Amino acid sequence: MEPSTPYERPPSIRYGRSASTPYGRPPSTPYERAASIPYGRVPSTLYVRLLAALLLVLLVAPEAAADDGPGASAGWTVRPAGGGSGGREARPYVYGEATPATVLQDRLSVTNPARIPLTVRLRGDGPAGAGLRFAAETVTVPARTRADVPFALSVPGDAVPGDLAGEIVAVGGGEEKRVPVRVRVGGPTLAALTVEDVEVSGRTIRYALVNRGNAPLRPRLAVRADGVFGTLLDRPARPLDLELAPGRRVELTEPWPDAPALDSVTVRLRVAAEGGARDEAAASAAYVPVGPAVGGGLLLLGVLALLGTGTYRRRRAGHGVTTTGPDADAAATTATGQDGTAATGPQGAQPAQESSPLAKAGAES
Repeated sequence: MEPSTPYERPPSIRYGRSASTPYGRPPSTPYERAASIPYGRVPSTLYVRLLAALLLVLLVAPEAAADDGPGASAGWTVRPAGGGSGGREARPYVYGEATPATVLQDRLSVTNPARIPLTVRLRGDGPAGAGLRFAAETVTVPARTRADVPFALSVPGDAVPGDLAGEIVAVGGGEEKRVPVRVRVGGPTLAALTVEDVEVSGRTIRYALVNRGNAPLRPRLAVRADGVFGTLLDRPARPLDLELAPGRRVELTEPWPDAPALDSVTVRLRVAAEGGARDEAAASAAYVPVGPAVGGGLLLLGVLALLGTGTYRRRRAGHGVTTTGPDADAAATTATGQDGTAATGPQGAQPAQESSPLAKAGAES
C-alpha cells in the first residue's frame, strides 16, 4: 500500500538490516537515515531526546542551587568532641570536676556537611561560661569537614563547692546553637545564715536574710509574736520560695493582717537551712489606736490647763499687795506683851522693858 502523502509511512513497515534502502524502509546507517528523511520533517525520536534533556536540566538545576545557595550551611552541628582517640564519640554536654583555681581542658567539634565553607563564632555564657577560653573565637570550617577546637575552662579561686553551670554559644550560617557546660567544684562547705534588721510596722514585719557561708541555702522561717496578755501570733517553720547564693542578702516582708489595735508586742523570727544553719532575731512594737490616743491627749492637755489657771488665780488673790525693804520688815514686826500676845490697834502697846542694873544705879544717884 502506498502512503497517502509523501510524509506518511505505511503502518506495516518492518525494520531490518538490509543494505538497500527502498522507499518506506528505514536506512541502515545514520547517513542513509539523514538522506532518506524528506525535507521539512523532524523525526519523533528527536522530540523525545529534547524533552528528556530538558527534564534532566530542570531536575539537576534546583539541586545544584540548593548546594550553592545561602542555605548551604544548614545542618551544621556543634558538640563536645568524643572521648576516644578519634574524637568520634559525641557527648551531650561538657562535664568536668575540679577544685577552685584549676583549669580544665577539652575540645569542641564543629561539623559542616555543606558544599561551601562555614564560619562560626564561639563564646561562653553563664557562670561557667565566664571562664571559657577558645583557641580561636572565629573558626572557618571547609566544606564537608569537621573541625575540633580546643578550649580551656578556668575555675575561679573563690568558687564555692557545688555545681557550676554555663553554655558554649556557637553562631554561624544564620543560626545559633548552644552546648551545655557542667562543672562540679569540690571542697569543704560551710552553711551559715543570719536574720537581720527585724522591724514591725503596722500589719507588716520586715527583715533581711544573709547567707554568710559558701554554699547555696534554701531557708525556712518561723514567726512568733507575744503581747501583754499572751501569744498573738505563732506560725510554724515553712520553706521560703527562694535560694540564697553565698554572700547574698535579700530583704523580705511577712504580712500580719490581724495585728492588735492596742498592745505592746515582741516579734521573734527564727530561720534555719540545710547544713545546720540557723539564727534568731526579735523586735518590739507598741500598738496604740490613733483616734482615741489623739482625743485623750487633747482632753488631758485641757484639764491640765484648767488646773494651772485656777491655781494661779488663788495664789494671786491670797497674797494681795506685797512690800519690800526696811519698812516691810518693821511692819511685819509686832510688839509682844509680857503675856506673850501681840498688841493690836492704831497705837499698839509698847513692850515692857526690863531695867538694867546700870539704869537702876543711875536713878539712885
